Amino acid sequence: MERIILYDGICNLCNSSVQFILKRDPAGKFKFASLQGETGQRLLKEHGIGLDLNSFLLIESGKIYRKSSAALRVCKQLKGPWKMVTVFFIIPCFLRDRLYDILANNRYKWFGKKESCMLPSPKWKNRFLE
Repeated sequence: MERIILYDGICNLCNSSVQFILKRDPAGKFKFASLQGETGQRLLKEHGIGLDLNSFLLIESGKIYRKSSAALRVCKQLKGPWKMVTVFFIIPCFLRDRLYDILANNRYKWFGKKESCMLPSPKWKNRFLE
């Protein structure tokens, strides 16, 4: 099963999230592509999605998940206690996503941003699609 996470490559919070996932996914279930990169752009087009840098996306078995649903599906598959956050699936998606949007809309102001996408360390280079 292919699992690809699309993330904002210049966002400090997003890059920290990628690092967080990498450390808790020793089996290498997830691959990564920045929304700004060629692969990310191609995947968005293939799934009929416009560029939305405010969204964390998960492509899993050809199906796309967005925002809080994507984040919870990722946490469900991580090593450690992170599976427990799936309890938040009981909260309706529109409410979860409202909170997600507040964080997403303020992430640059609260966490900053980089001038360009991060380069993965050699240890994890094979997990990135570009």
